[in-house]
Amino acid sequence: MSIDTTAAPADEKYHGLTAEEIERLGTELDALRQRVIADLGEADAAYLRKVVKTQRSMEVAGRALFYLPVIGWLPAVACLSVSKILDNMEIGHNVMHGQYDFLGDPAFNSRMFDWDTVCPGEQWKYSHNYIHHTFTNIVGKDRDVGYGILRMDPEQKWHPYYLGNPLYAFLLMTFFEWGVALHDLEVENIVSGQRKLADNKPLYPGLLRKIRRQALKDYVLFPALTGPLFPLTFAGNVAANLVRNVWAFNIIFCGHFPAGVASFSEEETENETRGHWYLRQMLGSANIKGSRLLHLMSGNLSHQIEHHLFPDLPARRYPELAVEVQEICERYGLPYNTGRLHQQLWSVFKKICRYSLPGGEARVAPVRGPDAVTDDSLAA
Repeated sequence: MSIDTTAAPADEKYHGLTAEEIERLGTELDALRQRVIADLGEADAAYLRKVVKTQRSMEVAGRALFYLPVIGWLPAVACLSVSKILDNMEIGHNVMHGQYDFLGDPAFNSRMFDWDTVCPGEQWKYSHNYIHHTFTNIVGKDRDVGYGILRMDPEQKWHPYYLGNPLYAFLLMTFFEWGVALHDLEVENIVSGQRKLADNKPLYPGLLRKIRRQALKDYVLFPALTGPLFPLTFAGNVAANLVRNVWAFNIIFCGHFPAGVASFSEEETENETRGHWYLRQMLGSANIKGSRLLHLMSGNLSHQIEHHLFPDLPARRYPELAVEVQEICERYGLPYNTGRLHQQLWSVFKKICRYSLPGGEARVAPVRGPDAVTDDSLAA
């Protein structure tokens, strides 16, 4: 159905809310966002610089430990893995969202920053910042629904290819940075004839340049600097990239695909207002409960609901925002999908396996009122 509220009856409800309630919800969330923007300042800058200092220290320690044969290998991999995770999750992802543009520091400007991964920052910002965050969970428009590889929603037409869903998910997890890098090429649309190879020509130079730079750094230069320890250092860099890939995949999938996360059709989102957009972000995301260390290492994407609501606000603010967002959900009778990491992971795994087969549960609007499903019950 269309959600053009100018034509809809005043009492018609969309996902349990009337048009008036949805607009009031949007006004509240706009005010919450503006309040945080007005409070941005040195504390946010100091936090970012501290994280960057920690990330660089861990990288230096990791690179240095590779010079200690055998005994230093595991600590080196651990330090380098932490460095790469922080660079990708808490620094790169958030800086390239424009969360720290207000600082006026070129080193942390979203237009100039690039991260330690094979995906060029410019290409990622188009597929992620624009496509994904604009069309979140709209099947057919948000290419992050299955990444063009997996069936993660019953509205995706089943094909025998999807019998390999669990295998494809494992391979995507293992080579996640490469999956992200190739995302913009839209290989699935080329296979289906919706896109031509020539359409990707502008993407090749930047992609190949970034792949060459990362490969030379991780698999040639740094291993070569350790001389006879080249094989161990090479293996250590492979291991650190693998750890980062597995961690990033799991955090991202737990924020987007556990049980209870809603999806949407193109038709029902045709005439979205700001309030409807906010509502879609709240219903189409999930959080992960955990310690401050978990939140740090996830780039605070453990607060995926808050991130989808406010992608350009510094992620360090998400824990405090989460308290108010959850309260707003309770007042409006909306679900607030959150659970422990193992709960959300198990829920995602079951969905990957379920949608490898034909059929699947029909899309159901979240329940409103005292019977609303919330919190850990969604991840059970």
